[in-house]
Amino acid sequence: MCGIAGAAWTADGEPISPETLARMTAAVAHRGPDDEGTYHSPTSPERGKPGVALGHRRLSIIDLAGGHQPLSNEDGTVWIVFNGEIYNFAELRGQLESRGHVFRTHCDTETIVHLYEDHGADCMRYLRGMFAFAIWDERKKSLFLARDRLGQKPLVYRNDRGRLLFASELKALLHVPGVPRTLDRRAVDSFLTYQYVPHPDCILEGFRKLPPGHFAVYEHGQLQIERYWKPPFAHSVGRISNPSDVDATPDAGRIENPSYGEATPDAGRIENPSYAQATPQKWREELRATLTEAVRLRLRSDVPLGAFLSGGIDSTIITGLMQQLSATPVHTFSIGFPVKEFDESSFAKETAAFLKTDHHEFVVEPRALEILPKLIHHYDEPFADSSAIPMMYLSQMTRREVTVALSGDGGDELFAGYDRYRAVQLATRFDHLPKPLRSLIAAPMWQRIPASVEQKSFRRRLKRFLAALGEPPERRYLTWVSIFDAARRSRLYTEEFRESLQGHDPTDFLLRAYAECPDRDFTTRTTCADVLTYLPCDILTKVDIASMAYGLECRSPFLDHRVAELAARMPLELKLRGKQGKRILRETFADLIPPSIVRRPKMGFGVPLDTWFRHELRPLLHETLLSERALSRGFFRPEAVRQLVDEHVTGRWDHSYRLWALLVLELWQQSWVDAAPKVEGRKVESRKVGEVQS
Repeated sequence: MCGIAGAAWTADGEPISPETLARMTAAVAHRGPDDEGTYHSPTSPERGKPGVALGHRRLSIIDLAGGHQPLSNEDGTVWIVFNGEIYNFAELRGQLESRGHVFRTHCDTETIVHLYEDHGADCMRYLRGMFAFAIWDERKKSLFLARDRLGQKPLVYRNDRGRLLFASELKALLHVPGVPRTLDRRAVDSFLTYQYVPHPDCILEGFRKLPPGHFAVYEHGQLQIERYWKPPFAHSVGRISNPSDVDATPDAGRIENPSYGEATPDAGRIENPSYAQATPQKWREELRATLTEAVRLRLRSDVPLGAFLSGGIDSTIITGLMQQLSATPVHTFSIGFPVKEFDESSFAKETAAFLKTDHHEFVVEPRALEILPKLIHHYDEPFADSSAIPMMYLSQMTRREVTVALSGDGGDELFAGYDRYRAVQLATRFDHLPKPLRSLIAAPMWQRIPASVEQKSFRRRLKRFLAALGEPPERRYLTWVSIFDAARRSRLYTEEFRESLQGHDPTDFLLRAYAECPDRDFTTRTTCADVLTYLPCDILTKVDIASMAYGLECRSPFLDHRVAELAARMPLELKLRGKQGKRILRETFADLIPPSIVRRPKMGFGVPLDTWFRHELRPLLHETLLSERALSRGFFRPEAVRQLVDEHVTGRWDHSYRLWALLVLELWQQSWVDAAPKVEGRKVESRKVGEVQS
């Protein structure tokens, strides 16, 4: 795992100096504490010549001595900086050597270079892993950027006049002289809706994120962005009955060259052409084999590795498979809290004993006042998923023992594990009721039912469920999962701020994801939408930033693209039945799960925000959100903010998630906008030039 940064420029563009590249690279040093390197072409950057600057910080995992980057091909015409892991690199290497390529290292990075030489932009199709990388093609004077299929590794960029900047994290780009820090108000609107800023947008104007499953080519001042993969939710269940279908859907992992197909089944090969006729037992067998192989590949490492173990279904399965594949006890790590409703440590202990792992448990009192500055610094953008707090503690403590940790991320989205999917199923039945009955059930009068102050009480959840029933299904789901729904945002915003949004609708991001899967049942369509939105923008961002803050690499076998493709094609009834999600996981891996864990309710990975804001964080809430500086920004109506604070601290309402979002946003502005250093340099326009989205 690493951090990358750099730029490419045309003859008319402004080069990046060695000093600037050094600052950009140093900004992501936490991602790669073991080594650093840079490459410039031309060696002495000057106007009038196209060129590139590549910077790299390395966390050494494979080939500790020989994996220095930037790294080139045999004749120095192709250079790469790479962040991630390619798990099938050994298989790919054998084929590449048979085709005449000469390897100077034993690291996975060099495999990408030679694949690019043979296949150009098609090189990603052969890669089984998580990655974000930049390749400079000296002959073409072009820069090739790519991001992994599901978005495990980040990549941000800025397309200026005649120059493209890129990096693993936004903070690296802010070290370029003259780059402005202008807040994008539409991104603020999206952030308050989702608790993150959705791709491809960034919180600052003129900056963008490369979406998952996309690559970009920057050549002659033009930026062309293309999609190379998407999860096959849109297919009819298991529809791969005709070999021509594979060629017709390259996004599903199509193998272009038969010579690689035999050697690298990891590149998306369809094992069973008759999924449509598959029995539940066949699905379970395929799942067991595919996930086991994904875990086996992720055990390749030249440094110590372990696993996060919460005692939930997903982490238990991954740990159990690791233990079956290991000759020695696996090191497992969990975090405990003194607040009972947020503490899963007893389940983790029970699971560790059942699987016979070498378990490490850390009990901490998560102190928001201590961790907040680190959160604000590392996340670059406002990020309001409060589970980032325990994730940072867990990463810090795990890194003391190992350098790589496997996790269960992705299991909930791919196998219908969230409780909200049951609500979606129930609401779908409501949509099929006669119109008069639907009108009665969704009538506003039910909102007058008294509800408990507790956010997760049955009455409060029932009111929230009923309130959105009259909306179209896609917008109803967004109402359920949003931090500030449309009505609350409207009450919060000033008139001037609303006008500045120019009709922006954050719902479009979710609606586009739903459109990817038009023909499946609505619950499956919702899991697809979460895989394309919530998973990369929230879950994977949280894990990547928190773990890399401490130089810890996280590997997620559920996010192997072959596992994801298998899950996408599965019938919903294999995943969700009645009140129980992840049904096929529980049945397929029953031998790895302690009986008491099989049916335990999902707890989540959070912190007691509601209590914090009424006690230890109450002064910070007032000093920050109700300060003159915050209230004078012109975004929010002061009386609306005061009402949120007052209703929460007096116990009349639980606004903890909304207040956390507002607090994170204000502290981010203070750190990244108000306190922005004055860097001398040219003024850079924020408009995007020559970018084509296809």
